[in-house]
Amino acid sequence: MSHPAASRLHAMRASLDALRTGQGNIAGLCSTWRAQEEVMTALPPRYSQVAEDLLGRLEAGSLFTEESCSFSQKDLTDSLSTWLDKAQQTLESAT
Repeated sequence: MSHPAASRLHAMRASLDALRTGQGNIAGLCSTWRAQEEVMTALPPRYSQVAEDLLGRLEAGSLFTEESCSFSQKDLTDSLSTWLDKAQQTLESAT
């Protein structure tokens, strides 16, 4: 049985998938992720720090064109996907 907060990862993954497919936007993704307090408090503090760092870079990168920004949206979304996988593993092993 997984941790109750693990079910909240679905909304986070859905917002990431929507951004990747062009059906969502960065502001929506960041809002969804930041609203998942249950997930962030269930994980070790480092997870919240890493997620906020990635979200901040994603937001900063959205202010510039891809060529003039040092943050690659694809790399950041790949990192968020990895974050989700690790968070799920951590929550599942916590039960």
